[in-house]
Amino acid sequence: MEATPISVSDAVLLAKNAAAGIGNLVVTGEVSGFRGPNARSGHCYFQVKDEQSSMSVIVWRSIYASSGIQLKDGLKLIMQGKFDVYQGSGRLSFIACKVYVSGEGLLRQQVAQLAKKLEREGLMAPERKREIPRFCTRVAVVTSLSGSVIEDVKRTLRRRNPLVAIQEVGASVQGTEAPTSMIRALKVAAAAKPDAILLVRGGGSFEDLMAFNDEALARAVAACSVPVITGIGHEPDTSICDMVADRRCSTPTAAAESVAPALDEIVQTINGRQVRLGQAFSAILKRSAQQVEDAGKIITRSLENQIQRESVLVESLANHRCMQEPRSMIEDRKSQLAMTEQRLQDAIPRSIDTRKRNLENDSERLVSIGGRLLNPYTQLTDRLGQALTALSPLNVVKRGYAIVQDSKGHVVSQASDVSVNDQIKIRLGHGGLTAQVESVQTEENEE
Repeated sequence: MEATPISVSDAVLLAKNAAAGIGNLVVTGEVSGFRGPNARSGHCYFQVKDEQSSMSVIVWRSIYASSGIQLKDGLKLIMQGKFDVYQGSGRLSFIACKVYVSGEGLLRQQVAQLAKKLEREGLMAPERKREIPRFCTRVAVVTSLSGSVIEDVKRTLRRRNPLVAIQEVGASVQGTEAPTSMIRALKVAAAAKPDAILLVRGGGSFEDLMAFNDEALARAVAACSVPVITGIGHEPDTSICDMVADRRCSTPTAAAESVAPALDEIVQTINGRQVRLGQAFSAILKRSAQQVEDAGKIITRSLENQIQRESVLVESLANHRCMQEPRSMIEDRKSQLAMTEQRLQDAIPRSIDTRKRNLENDSERLVSIGGRLLNPYTQLTDRLGQALTALSPLNVVKRGYAIVQDSKGHVVSQASDVSVNDQIKIRLGHGGLTAQVESVQTEENEE
């Protein structure tokens, strides 16, 4: 019985699931066909091979950036990852999640990663490095006291400048205990407070120099209270300690020469500086003399201009009429005052006549207007007076009636307001009487 055919997509999916079931692998091989990261995505696509087989490898951009490796053909790699099948093409690829360089390359990769770490922390920044005195008088040397390096350094210092004092601090410069030994030696050397510390050793293989790539030693060099100068290995060798040191020299001899200029160089430098100092003073004096001369010319021209301006001002003032004929000002003033006096004498009578006519006109207008304004009020006052007279009790009295008041001046309007023997006042139309009540007759009594 024939198997049921399946689609290409299903076949690729089966292969993808099968590849995923393999799990993580650690594979080693040689890079082949590497053309650099993809220009658009930054991912790396290449082959790794051995004597019998090859396979496609994909390293994502972030993995490649964090690895610190510069991929190239022929590089031996150790990769950790898993197989995957791309569904679009059915292509089997190894997706690497970690990439290392095999053998010595692994060591170099670790060193590169540590260098990047310390660089990010700023330990290699140029502004962090301290200035080293040009003429050191006391130098500490940290190295192995049993090798030829210490003798080379001492011989170089004696040859170039025998006045430099040397402090030797022994330390192991190779092996697993070397970083700890050199850290201890740096502390001892720094305690003596020399002008600089030379951390040196002779050349060797990359593995021999690995002690100088130790992170703890590198941090000790950076944190040392005294400037540190390194001279490790030969010209092409560069260690982490070289990168964080205040000065890096290619060899121990070059490190010694950098802190001890030769005496003839010192004499030549002093002579050169003496010549430059003399030339500088001569130039300063020449410039100062020229500046004084220029300033004198400027002051002279300024004073001449000032005197000329003042002379012109004095001459213009002298030409004024008041200076040439001082009495003329008084005469002119007298003439002006006389004219003013005459104008005042002419103007005052005219002004008085004008004011007098204006006052007369205003008086006539006030009299006329005042009569017209008071006439309505006068008529109203007359009418009110007539009405008041008609209502006045005195007017009634004149017709034969009388007004009776008690002793307190109250009007008596009824007989019960008084009693027998009370004093009363009687006001008549003409004059009045004072009487005493003999009897009181009320309405009840009359009935």
